[in-house]
Amino acid sequence: MSGSPSSPHRPARRAEPLQRVLFGGVYGTVFASALAAALENDNGPPNPGYDALWVLVAAVAAAASHGYAHALAHRVAHDPAVVSTFRSVLAEWPLMAAVLPTVAALLSAQAGWWSESSALAAALAVNTAALFGWGLWATRVAGRGWAAACRAGGVDMLFGLFIIAANALSK
Repeated sequence: MSGSPSSPHRPARRAEPLQRVLFGGVYGTVFASALAAALENDNGPPNPGYDALWVLVAAVAAAASHGYAHALAHRVAHDPAVVSTFRSVLAEWPLMAAVLPTVAALLSAQAGWWSESSALAAALAVNTAALFGWGLWATRVAGRGWAAACRAGGVDMLFGLFIIAANALSK
């Protein structure tokens, strides 16, 4: 019965990877936005290449620690500790993917395409739009209609706007 298509266990296994993608995407987007907002308050000389590296290293550290915590919390008796930890860390790729727009914006500033301040503003705008998209997608995947999905996306987008507002007020 557990292997049949109608088994209650089957949808849960399929849903977990999607939940990890959604969780990692939202977490990574909020994480990147918070880092970008912090960079805008940096009083030192602009160094977008260093800042891009800093965002990337911080994201790797967050993904590794989150994956490691999952591995410890869900340790499987038949799975060697190293293997389960490695798999858990690799499963955090959505978090890493979500910070790439911020890293790309900073690297484009390093290339001289625009100022670091403009790159960070663009990253915050893209991340805010991405939060809307994550909320929309998650709600649609849950089987809700477009109106509910747009409302959920709007609420998620408020996180991005909150970060932008907090950044503006802190200056």
